[in-house]
Amino acid sequence: MTKGEIAGLVILALSLVLAAVCYPKMPELIASHWNAAGEVDGHTSRLAGLLLAPIIIAVMWLLFVAIPRIDPLKQNIARFRGILDWFIVVMLLFMLSIEAQVVLWNLSVKVPPWVTMPIALGFLFFFVGLLLGKTKRNYFIGIRTPWALASDVVWDKTHRLGSRLFMISGGIALLGVFFGKYALVFVLAPALVSTAVAAVYSYAVYRQP
Repeated sequence: MTKGEIAGLVILALSLVLAAVCYPKMPELIASHWNAAGEVDGHTSRLAGLLLAPIIIAVMWLLFVAIPRIDPLKQNIARFRGILDWFIVVMLLFMLSIEAQVVLWNLSVKVPPWVTMPIALGFLFFFVGLLLGKTKRNYFIGIRTPWALASDVVWDKTHRLGSRLFMISGGIALLGVFFGKYALVFVLAPALVSTAVAAVYSYAVYRQP
């Protein structure tokens, strides 16, 4: 088991402890979803609300453990295993931060999601950019267009561009903190545009003679 996988288990344990410790203090019905303006628009039972994040973290951890072992190109994944381990930690900490947001809100520490989410997603997108810059051709991780999967050259060029775009997207997402209910635009639009541009670029590179 790698250091990233072990760290993932620690994060899962922290998630379970947070849920268990806070369960008695939470109302029977807890806020679980917010709209773009930061207003609560969804509720669920405290059991379901507190178990959701640990379950997602557990499933994600299992996927992170399985993928490097079942990918037909796992020898390529081994080449960027170090940054992948860091990504496992960052991704699971992101999920833990969402759990913390739900817990704190329902304990009357009401920090608006449009403050916390741009920060969390901004750092996540930036780290996605770092990961893309190191990723080698595989079937599970990265910008997996048919054209990128068909060629190491296309894959490398696509991911160099994708790396820059997602790091820029992370910076733009952070700016969403200053725009209140419009924060969602700063978070989602750059990531969607970056993905689309990278996909089109991979096709353009593939068609080059």
